[in-house]
Amino acid sequence: MVPSAGTPQRLEFAPRRTESAVAAAVGLSLLGIALGLDLAGLLLVGLAGLFLVGLAVADTAVRPRLAADPDGLTVRTLGRRLAAPWAGVSVRLRPGRRLGAAVNTLEIDVGDELVVLGRRELGADPADVAQELARLRATPPTGSAGGPWC
Repeated sequence: MVPSAGTPQRLEFAPRRTESAVAAAVGLSLLGIALGLDLAGLLLVGLAGLFLVGLAVADTAVRPRLAADPDGLTVRTLGRRLAAPWAGVSVRLRPGRRLGAAVNTLEIDVGDELVVLGRRELGADPADVAQELARLRATPPTGSAGGPWC
């Protein structure tokens, strides 16, 4: 993301629109295919289609998933919006392995809440996001009135 001139830098991370569109298209295709199958196929293929369509809808409804500026950050989930100044936030990069592959997740503590975001939810590598957040956190706060942490 490129910040606009003369305004404080704001970063936003969300699932890639292309991935969401593909999930919706495949989900709708599976739902169409499921109509011509027997009961077991209808159930299995239909559930897979509903899952993919639901995933695409959730991706669209919760944009951006993570937003940050020099004052703090905001994390959006399906059920809530968590916002806090940097003093109330802890961000950690957690390396791990999934199905034999090395993966990173970004763990964000906002008060009593822990939100774990992966590459798909962020639309970028969590290691790159962690670096951007660390750089932004070091930027002096703007102190603008009316922000989400007032």
